[in-house]
Amino acid sequence: MASLHIDRLLETVIKQGASDLHLTVGIPPVIRLHGRMRQLETKTLTAEDTTGLMKAITPERCQQEIQEEGGTDFGFAFGEHGRFRVSVFRQKGNLALVLRLIPSRLLSFEEIGLPKIVASLCRRPRGLFLVTGPTGSGKTTTLASMVDFINSSFDRHIVTVEDPVEYYHSHKKSVVNQREVGVDVPSFSEALRRVLRQDPDVILVGELRDLETIEAAVTAAETGHLVFGTLHTTGCQGTVNRIIDAFPQNQQDQIRVQLSVTLIAVLSQALCPKLPKGMVAAYEFMLATPAIANLIRENKVYRMDSSIQTGKKFGMRLLDDHLWELFSANKISAEEAVDKSRRPGEMQDKIDAHNRGMDMSEFDSGTGSDDDDDLPDVPRANS
Repeated sequence: MASLHIDRLLETVIKQGASDLHLTVGIPPVIRLHGRMRQLETKTLTAEDTTGLMKAITPERCQQEIQEEGGTDFGFAFGEHGRFRVSVFRQKGNLALVLRLIPSRLLSFEEIGLPKIVASLCRRPRGLFLVTGPTGSGKTTTLASMVDFINSSFDRHIVTVEDPVEYYHSHKKSVVNQREVGVDVPSFSEALRRVLRQDPDVILVGELRDLETIEAAVTAAETGHLVFGTLHTTGCQGTVNRIIDAFPQNQQDQIRVQLSVTLIAVLSQALCPKLPKGMVAAYEFMLATPAIANLIRENKVYRMDSSIQTGKKFGMRLLDDHLWELFSANKISAEEAVDKSRRPGEMQDKIDAHNRGMDMSEFDSGTGSDDDDDLPDVPRANS
């Protein structure tokens, strides 16, 4: 009964185009559709229901982990329709499950709306490219698209370290090896310690979650590898600060120098419900130009936002500017623009002024510099 039940629920998620399925005791199953939570018209779940649904999909080793740790994460394939990433956890003594649908089709850069320069950054032979944002902001999808672009375009050895593996990549022009934490390797830091012996060209680190992992990722980027990593930070400035602050005080000057040399770009994103339906991503994008590298080295990260504004010709933009564009084009609501904004007060003032029909030029933040000394050099790897 439970396995039939879970199949029906998963089919509903796929058919309706939902992103997540929540199973918790005391309410019917809930799906997240276009960013909003919707209850399904079915029975209220009991403790026996959630336990039965968990057992229908959870591997033995993960059931063991629930017993010992009170929760587990894993991924599984649901026929040809796609994969699900599952988080099982205890709450009030009962089991709850959240299943995230990982679509089977990888999106192109155009479909996601990534800055055009991202394609040339994926050709770089070395450096650190960070994709950041809160949970559920689409970081995994963006990274999967970048890996697929490299896989389709160049002959590389790509090694990913993920927890769990979400998008499956087949070998195209590249060889892709995907290592799952807890299955293929005990931890991110252990995987990175060994990866340099595996002749990689491109390394994807699912999460830079501790000092050891961050250190290993920066070293790998320094020693001639293209490294992609994710952090749960908002904004490019916050991302650089988060990496530096992970290090002890006496190492912070050294990591600033390393980061100024290895960092190639930061893409910070937020996922917004689109009008009238669907989802759209808003981006903050920073290219590590010589000017920005200097700010990192000289501990002047607080001036980064104005450098991003003057770097519009390289495709750089601040998150709030992109949210404003989406709001102006009627793609997202005013509430959504304010909620996702880094400076909600300023965004609200701007929207109020817009609604009163004021001239918006006084709010323009872009000061656009025209000197090309700042142009970053983009070394090409042989493809």
